[in-house]
Amino acid sequence: MRNDAVSYEVTDGIAWLTINRPEARNALSKAVRDGLWEGIRAFNAADEARVLILTGAGDKAFCAGGDLKEMADTGLKVPPLDLVPQFGRNIDVPKPTIAAVNGVAAAGGFMLAQQCDLVVAAESARFGITEVKVGRGAPWAAPLPWLIPPRAAMEILLTGDLIPADRAERLGLVNRVVPDGQLRSAAQELALRICANAPLSVLAGKKTVGLIASQPLSAAYEEAERIWEPVYLSEDAQEGPAAFRDKRKPQWRGR
Repeated sequence: MRNDAVSYEVTDGIAWLTINRPEARNALSKAVRDGLWEGIRAFNAADEARVLILTGAGDKAFCAGGDLKEMADTGLKVPPLDLVPQFGRNIDVPKPTIAAVNGVAAAGGFMLAQQCDLVVAAESARFGITEVKVGRGAPWAAPLPWLIPPRAAMEILLTGDLIPADRAERLGLVNRVVPDGQLRSAAQELALRICANAPLSVLAGKKTVGLIASQPLSAAYEEAERIWEPVYLSEDAQEGPAAFRDKRKPQWRGR
């Protein structure tokens, strides 16, 4: 990538996309936004990259949200839909994503964590939709009552207060909380566990999770059958049972 504000690297099938503005709490400046778009597109295009981990440099902030100084200077009003990558809304990301949250994830930073499929948080992490404190908006928070209880979503949106990682885990916003020094290794380990599984099954599993949020149960079942049929018919669907029978590690082909 040709962007100092965001780095992208792939190791062992895992892509790490890191916001590199720790001196500005990894705020979403134009350079950061451009870098995120570039990184997500690179991940989508890379067959060797099976899981994306999104994180922020340093230990103070995952991402503190929009760059308020830049907003003030440019007089930003209603943000365009393509301002920041929003998975499933303005860009499709079919492969699994993990947010590794270190420090504060506020406003647009909360959005980035919320839209990832899984979240691993350091003990010092804090989460909040702080727009009400600066008179801005959070339309991207519409899925929040699907992720957590509506009353908890209401409190987060109306107070703008930050909640600690342990409460975020209890609410279901976070999959696991780990000691600060273990965040990167814990996120990497979770990604490797996903990478060890059959690729087509992983992709279908991700699609299945969101079905009930967008359609009635009967329609969700029908769509799930359509999603999973190619998996049943794949070579990997025969390889898994054969590997179990032969007491060996499966050799996935993704087809």
